[in-house]
Formats: sequence, structure tokens, C-alpha cells
Amino acid sequence: MFLLDVFDQTLKKLKTQTANVITLTNLALGGFAIVFGIQGSLRTSLLLIFIAALADRFDGIIARKFNIESELGKQLDSMGDIISFGVAPALLLYQGILHEFGAPGTFFTVFFIGCGAFRLARFNITESNGYFTGLPITAAGCLATLSFLLIPYLPSQAFIFVIIILSFLMVSTFKLKKV
Repeated sequence: MFLLDVFDQTLKKLKTQTANVITLTNLALGGFAIVFGIQGSLRTSLLLIFIAALADRFDGIIARKFNIESELGKQLDSMGDIISFGVAPALLLYQGILHEFGAPGTFFTVFFIGCGAFRLARFNITESNGYFTGLPITAAGCLATLSFLLIPYLPSQAFIFVIIILSFLMVSTFKLKKV
């Protein structure tokens, strides 16, 4: 009987942390994407960002399914998102093309990260009403990452515009229905 109670309590504790473990996986994948990007393995970095996007999608699904949403989980999710969809995609584009622009390329790389952080902070202090305000950082980061694949096909100036537009879309006040 005692062992059954201990086993049951352990399962409940594991269940309550499942979403956080997936969120930390998202964060770790973003961290590895940054490291691989710095080392010049840009395609590996790209792949890791997209795998992080899958983990990000599943942490919320798991949290809602098990009814284990928490303030800690919400904050942890934002920390993972700024790494995986703010810093990692910005550095991927910087390493891939934006470094060619010198100081402006560096500025807009950091600007993207700052807009992503602002967007996440705003999200964390507002009530969920079925709408996003501005473009979610996950979408912006995935679009920035996808644009990396277009480097051989577009003029390099296009990527300055891509990162600027995505930055402003994150901090804009338009409403986007959650799906």
C-alpha cells in the first residue's frame, strides 16, 4: 500500500513537470542552434530551430491536456522562446547574410531580439482573450529562419527588410486570433 502511494505521488509530480521538461527542451535546442550557428553549421542551426518550434507547440498542448498550466510554465516558456525564436534565428540570419552590412546588420540583429523580448513581456502581463497582440515571436522566428533558405535567391538587402518587418510586426498592436 505504501509503495503504491509513493508511486502514485511520483507519477503526479512527473506529470506536473512534463510541460516544463518539454519547454526546457525547446530552450536547449535553441541554445544548441546558437552554438552551431556560431561555429558555422548554419543548416544544423536551422534544423534545431524548427525542432524547437515543435517542442514549443507540444509544451502548451501538454500543459492544457493535463491541466498543469502555471505561472512558472508561462515564464519558462517565454525564456525558451526568446532563445529559440529570438536569439537563434537572429544570429542565423546574421551569420548567413546580415554580417555583410556591418553595423546596420548588427543593429537590426539585436533590434529583432529586443522586439521579441518586448513582445514576450507584453504577452506575459496581459490576459489571454483568444487573440495575440502582434506577431508571436515563434512565428517571427520561424519566418526569419525560413528566409535563411532564400539567401541564394534574393538580394542581400531583402534580408534587412525581412528582419525589420518581422521586428515591427512583433511589437505592433494588431490582433491575431489564436489557433
